[in-house]
Amino acid sequence: MENVMEQLHNESGAQRTGRHQLSIGLARTPNEIRDAQRLRYRVFAEEMGANLPTRTPGIDQDIYDQYCEHLVVRDTGNGEVVGNYRILAPENARQVGYYSENEFDLTRLQHLRPRLVEIGRSCVHPEYRKGATIALLWSGLASYMKEHGYDYLMGCASISMADGGHAAASLYNRLSENLGPQEYRVFPRCPLPLAALKKNQPAEMPPLIKAYLRAGAWVCGEPAWDPDFNTADLPILMPMGRVSRRYAKHYLGQTD
Repeated sequence: MENVMEQLHNESGAQRTGRHQLSIGLARTPNEIRDAQRLRYRVFAEEMGANLPTRTPGIDQDIYDQYCEHLVVRDTGNGEVVGNYRILAPENARQVGYYSENEFDLTRLQHLRPRLVEIGRSCVHPEYRKGATIALLWSGLASYMKEHGYDYLMGCASISMADGGHAAASLYNRLSENLGPQEYRVFPRCPLPLAALKKNQPAEMPPLIKAYLRAGAWVCGEPAWDPDFNTADLPILMPMGRVSRRYAKHYLGQTD
């Protein structure tokens, strides 16, 4: 069977959107990974104000990068990386652990580990936050999961704590229908103090969380507070068998 990600890379998975032509693929060289790390720094540190300890100015880099694959969207016109997902496969997670384990006790997911992929550091350049960029990232993730035969996708979806956490508590309060079964629950190591926060504030659902839930993902527990990013992080688990028909048809190529 043809390597799906190689096909995406070589054919550019190319899409023209307005004045931009975009391609999707896994970063192949240290320079391509550095381009993704530069975008991450721009979005997380410069735009969002995250505290990112780094030895190289303008670069977001940590110990997980060497164990991860880096899915990037690139503008083929100027060569710039404009979208990114970091992917940690279960084989490499056995060596370094999952990033999410810093924030959550994942004991109840222990039996899933051989089939569990973690994604993180999701970001898009501010000038490219259109549907096409996100669609390419999701197509790349779907192809990766399908090609390797993994069954579960895990990550953290962040909510800004700019208001002290009231929006995060209110959003979590509205997600009771999206909670996963008890046997898949995880537990925050630094929990958001929900009892001390307002839970009925009007708050807009972040687009990424909305997309995960529409696709069929579960919220697997209470949010954790990430002080470096000043966000409340929701644990998200996507069983690939639960992907909604609409998303499966669009991103996985499944037919009715």
